[in-house]
Amino acid sequence: MPARILIVEDEEPLTLLLRYNLESEGYGVEAVARGDEAETRLRESVPDLVILDWMLPGLSGIELCRRLRTRPETERLPVIMLTARGEETERVRGLSTGADDYVVKPFSVPELLARVRALLRRAKPEHVATLLRAGDIELDRETHRVHRSGREVHLGPTEFRLLEFLMQSPGRVFSREQLLDGVWGQDVYIDERTVDVHVGRLRKAINRGRQSDPIRTVRGAGYSFNEMFARAH
Repeated sequence: MPARILIVEDEEPLTLLLRYNLESEGYGVEAVARGDEAETRLRESVPDLVILDWMLPGLSGIELCRRLRTRPETERLPVIMLTARGEETERVRGLSTGADDYVVKPFSVPELLARVRALLRRAKPEHVATLLRAGDIELDRETHRVHRSGREVHLGPTEFRLLEFLMQSPGRVFSREQLLDGVWGQDVYIDERTVDVHVGRLRKAINRGRQSDPIRTVRGAGYSFNEMFARAH
């Protein structure tokens, strides 16, 4: 069963961005926009992790976090605090209140996803797979190694993240813009054609001889990890 994550954030564009990327990672996601609504939801059902904005209508994130730590059901619930407050005193306050991690806006989506995985690995290790397998390709998130049919495939950091991102959602077509956001992060301003260059490098590294190409190109749309490839091996 995938890990369940509750997003408590009143900025709708940010909520949509987080939901999209977390669901792409395979997590189950719920979202609420008010602190008091989140408190009610958390009394009804406890997720595996909460991404919590500091400034919220109804009840502040810092107060909600404090209340969560007073209840036996949520005293160990992993909480990542999102905030525009980057001063050291504010970070100390957030962590002292009970947040497990603290991310300052604007932030890198890949970095946030890495922090989510790290927290879940400690709190709910059964929910975070360290190995991704599809067909004859195996990707190890911990060692950052990739093997195909027993042969080690040497990838650069960007090609590794690109393959990991695609393997998490076989069959799903990602536009170049979506791949830029998911692999490079929203704060990196590079040309969409850069995606084509790195996909080309990835294909050259993982395909040898007559091996089938697991990456599908959809004209006018983007790229996907071929779901039929994963099923056929």
